[in-house]
Amino acid sequence: MPNDRLKLPQVFSISRLPKIIFGEGEFKQLASEIAAVGNNILIVTGSRSFIDMPQWEELQSDLFNLNISWSMVQIKGEPNPTIIDQTIARHKDSGLDAVVGIGGGSPLDAAKAIAGLLPSGHSIMDYLEGVGRGVTYTGPGLPFIAVPTTAGTGSEMTKNAVISSLSEKFKKSFRDDQLTATLAIIDPDLLQRCPRDQMIANAMDAFTQLLEAYTSPRQNPVTDALALSGITYFLKGFSHQKEGDLAGLAHLAYSSMISGICLAQTGLGAVHGLASPLGASFPIPHGVACGTLLAAVTETNINALQTRQPDSYALSRYEIVGQLLPNDEGLHPLENLIQTIWHWTEILQLPKLSQYGLTEANIDDIVVASGGNSMKTNPILLTHQELESILRIRM
Repeated sequence: MPNDRLKLPQVFSISRLPKIIFGEGEFKQLASEIAAVGNNILIVTGSRSFIDMPQWEELQSDLFNLNISWSMVQIKGEPNPTIIDQTIARHKDSGLDAVVGIGGGSPLDAAKAIAGLLPSGHSIMDYLEGVGRGVTYTGPGLPFIAVPTTAGTGSEMTKNAVISSLSEKFKKSFRDDQLTATLAIIDPDLLQRCPRDQMIANAMDAFTQLLEAYTSPRQNPVTDALALSGITYFLKGFSHQKEGDLAGLAHLAYSSMISGICLAQTGLGAVHGLASPLGASFPIPHGVACGTLLAAVTETNINALQTRQPDSYALSRYEIVGQLLPNDEGLHPLENLIQTIWHWTEILQLPKLSQYGLTEANIDDIVVASGGNSMKTNPILLTHQELESILRIRM
């Protein structure tokens, strides 16, 4: 075991986390948890997936029995400033006690932003990093309850709401500790109707977040333990023999939750650094962007570290993850990690970026736009040319 993992850093911090209820069938607790905070709520969900589940009928019955009033907003696609501001304007004077987000990363991010802004009625554009008006968020927001129906983004554990605009070509965060959910209910049963292609994309996103958190320069002993736990359970749910076999829903739900906890503490890396401007400029799902980039970024990071920073802590971290993977050929753990992720990319048929419109003419703009927070916590500063090469490999 590399010695760097035994060195306790002088300073680290762990930001606020939600109360967590995890387990199959635990969705049944949602109505009583809502009743503990109020009797008038806004439910934010996706276009169809949750409302087609039997759990939606059960929730309506439970809310009725507890005399809880509710209204609903459905988020189609990724949330944009217009839908957030329109929802705030429509519900500001409704006397809401809480906001409940049920769905994938997009409705959860939307619910997080709406909960944070409803008491003040302010525009989301006051607070979006890099493109907003630079107003300091002071809160308070309404209580926010998060219930994921996918396993990938970990949004239920984070303090940032990601808001996109394809017309303005941005994908930015509204971020504050006060936006963190008061409660997150993670019920693997809610994953059963998630479309397979979405499950695959989300699984790759969760693994990316765990790997980037584990190799982040902001890692600490707490996130190390969590990230390795998340990776271990991910590999139990993401079959070694048939990488497309995603039968381990509880394992995937757990690893996704842990990935959200870790990224909230450590930041991410170059995969997410590139995925953000790609998602802002092209209609590429976030999980797909992360999954299709992961092998190329990981290989580039390892090669750059071996060449320019051979004593880096991150190489030992990549090696540890490589040791957790099946290795029938007896490869060095670093090579095993690289080859395994490339194998996943191939067997899962992760799409090329050109399928979503990326061309050679766009590459420089994407690289220039990639220098956000995630790049700052990549284990090594990649050159403009290295980032261009990653995009070309996956174009």
